Amino acid sequence: MQAAKARFSELVREAAREGPQDITVHGRSVAVVVSRELFDQLSGTGESLAAFMRKSPLVGMDVLEFERDRSLPRPVDL
Repeated sequence: MQAAKARFSELVREAAREGPQDITVHGRSVAVVVSRELFDQLSGTGESLAAFMRKSPLVGMDVLEFERDRSLPRPVDL
């Protein structure tokens, strides 16, 4: 961690150029620095749930029918 603090600018550049950079304390991994591009990829699309639903192939269908499971419930000990 001391090396990361001392060379933070270099650490950020390496994350952007070479990929995720592991930060350790006493040999144990405690953090990872990643590029903004990778962070955005891992964080999802940034799209709202409503926008995602509007793009569904089911949009415009008047009625959706779901088949109900008619099997008996499992026994429960009370």
